Formats: sequence, structure tokens, C-alpha cells
Amino acid sequence: MKQTAKNISLGIQHVLAMYAGAVVVPLIVGSAIGLSGSQLTYLVAIDIFMCGIATFLQVWKNRFFGIGLPIVLGCTFTAVGPMIAIGSEYGVSSIYGAILASGLIVILISSIFGKLVKFFPPVVTGSVVTIIGITLIPVAMNNMAGGEGSPDFGSQENLLLAFGVLILIILLNRFFTGFVRAISILIGIMAGTVAAGFMGMVDLQPVQEASWFNIGKPFYFGTPTFELTPILTMTIVAVVSMVESTGVYFALADITNKKITEKDLARGYRAEGLAYVLGAIFNAFPYTAFSQNVGLVQMSGIKTNRVIYITAMMLIGLGLVPKIAALATIIPSSVLGGAMVAMFGMVVAYGIKMLGQVQFATQENLLIVACSVGLGLGVTVVPEMFAGLPESVKILTNSGIVAGSVTAIILNIIFNIIPSPSKQKKSEETVVQSQAS
Repeated sequence: MKQTAKNISLGIQHVLAMYAGAVVVPLIVGSAIGLSGSQLTYLVAIDIFMCGIATFLQVWKNRFFGIGLPIVLGCTFTAVGPMIAIGSEYGVSSIYGAILASGLIVILISSIFGKLVKFFPPVVTGSVVTIIGITLIPVAMNNMAGGEGSPDFGSQENLLLAFGVLILIILLNRFFTGFVRAISILIGIMAGTVAAGFMGMVDLQPVQEASWFNIGKPFYFGTPTFELTPILTMTIVAVVSMVESTGVYFALADITNKKITEKDLARGYRAEGLAYVLGAIFNAFPYTAFSQNVGLVQMSGIKTNRVIYITAMMLIGLGLVPKIAALATIIPSSVLGGAMVAMFGMVVAYGIKMLGQVQFATQENLLIVACSVGLGLGVTVVPEMFAGLPESVKILTNSGIVAGSVTAIILNIIFNIIPSPSKQKKSEETVVQSQAS
């Protein structure tokens, strides 16, 4: 009984550690693409539910999928910018068509992806993540002011709430450690919403109207549509997520003293691909391994999968109660905006951290980062510069994320994979010198 209570408390910690990330993504995407209150409630509820299903698929190791490590899956922040861009230009149905197609692609390449990792070294993935973070910042700033098009855009109340939330998150990270720091975003959002309530800026009607129990409906937002550019965009996002998940797999394997093989990696990737497909069917999101929960495994010292199974069941249970999901939809845009600055800034910072592993002594790597980030940001800021190009070429220029990512991949192949005469000569000279010594 004592061990069960401990496992349940650890499960609650895992839920709290990832809950802010799980809830904020649907709120940001849903608000940006103009969903109604009831649609937003559904999106939050089904996302939490699918986080539990996706986690279960990854922890349950079998012949076909599941790596069998204590991993918690949640919706990836990497997909936020692309999903907003796809939804704004092609419609909601295209978001889910792209997620569905990219999930199937992940399942298809899962067995060989371990061998393709050389095409996605830190100089590529770091550049892509940095570009994604930079393109998200304008979304955060608009929300800080109250949301684009809102009648009180830029009001003192909105700015006070936004900066108050941001400052609180910074203070929590400065003066606290461990669990409080891990849920600082959640605390900041909750405190900001309470403050907004006292200012008369919170509408509780969505909570009152939400039902107590509901099961997700396949294709709630309509039949998926398939467009080439969105599919390419979400496939790049999926590949970046797979690279990030690989790091989580090896970190947890080290913590739990388990050895993972190529087959284990393939099963892990396949579980994520399956989570993408199910997410698309139930109109949720792409899912990836959450690194914040790795720290909890290390801190608690409890390395069994039992705790993660409990976490998965809790998430599934929470997702079946729309009233709880509706609580998240009453958060004012300015409160979300304050938290977004910290979160999206962290995406940029994480990209820079990944680039910190890169050897910048050579001009080639500097050029890869410079051109990919420069083009990615440029296309995002001035998309109309490519308006006159043929439609077949616009596939690569419609999205700054696609343009920057493809640039990074191609330049990495040119500079780091295809052997150049100068590198070959230098290598031969090194061999001769070593033999002479």
C-alpha cells in the first residue's frame, strides 16, 4: 500500500511536469487558427487523452512498437509554428492531413532512421530548432498585447498581466529548484489567470457549458486534406522530433542501466509514428518524448515503468473530463503570451544549446547556420518575395521552417558529407605525418 501511494504521487509529479506543455500547445494553436470555445475545449481534452495513449504505446514494449523505457510523451513545441502556418493558409483539415501523412512516413522509415542520423547532426537540428523558435516569437508578442485583432490590444491591463506572468516565471526559476522550477510555467499561468479574474477579464461560461464526460470523436474537425507543402513541413518536424527523442532514449537507457539496440530504436520511432497517426485521426497533435520528465526519473530514483503506466492512466482519465479541459480555455491571451515568451524563447535557447555541440572552428559550419537561419527568418518576415515563382518551387519557399531546414540539410551534405579535395588532402597529410612519427 505504501509503495502504491508513492507510485501514485510520482505519477502525479510526472503529470504536473508535462501538463503545462500538454495544455499550452492546443491553446496556442487553437487560438491562432480561430477555434470557438467549445472546439478549444475539445482540443485540450483530446490532447491530454492522447498524451496518455501515446505514453502507453511507448512504454509497452512489444514486437512492433514501444521502446519499453520510462518515457512520457507529449505534443512537441516544434510543431506549433508549422501547424499555425498550415492552419492559417490551408485550413484545419490540412493540419491533420499533414500530421497523418508524416506519421505514416515515420512508421515507414523507423527501421532505417538510425542509419540516416548522420544527415541530421547538431548543426542541422540546432539550426532547425532555432528557426522554429524565432518564428514563434511574433505569436507570443501578439498574445502579450491581448491577441491579434482584440479590441483591447496593447492595453495596460494586458501588458501588466503578460509581464507579471513572465516576471513570476523568472523569479520561480531564480529562487526555487527541483519540482517548483519544473512547473514554473504552470504556476505562472495559474497565478496570472487568478489575477485576471480579479480584474474581470476571465469568462467562466465555457466551464459551465462543458460536459463532465466525453469520448473523442474521429475526424472531429472534418476529413483530413492532403497538401504537399504542409506534408513536407510536418515531415521535417517529425524528423527533428525523432532526433530529439533519440537523445531522450539514450539518456533514459543510461539512467536505467539498460542497453538499447537498433531494433529498440526502431520500435521507439514506430510508437511515435503511431502516436502521430492516432493524433491525426482524433484531431490531436504530433507527439514526442518529453525531456522534462527525464529529470524526474533521475531525481526520484524510481526507474520502473510502473510509475509511467500510472501517469498514462491519469492523463487518459483527465482527458475524458471536458470540464477540466475547459478550465484551460478561460486563460486570457495576455497571460498565455507572458508564458509563451519564456517557452518560445526556450525553444530558441535549446536550438542554440544544440548548436553549442558544433565544431565552429571551420567556416563551413558557420555558413550552414548563417544561411539556414538567415533564409528561414527571411522567408518568414518577407514571404511575398517569392510570389512570382512557379507553384512547384513555392513548396520550398512558402514556409520559413521548410526553407531553412532544407537549406541546412543540403549545405550539411555539401560541406560535411561529400568529401572535398581540400579535406581529402588534409586527411592524407595527417596519415603521412602519423606514419612518419
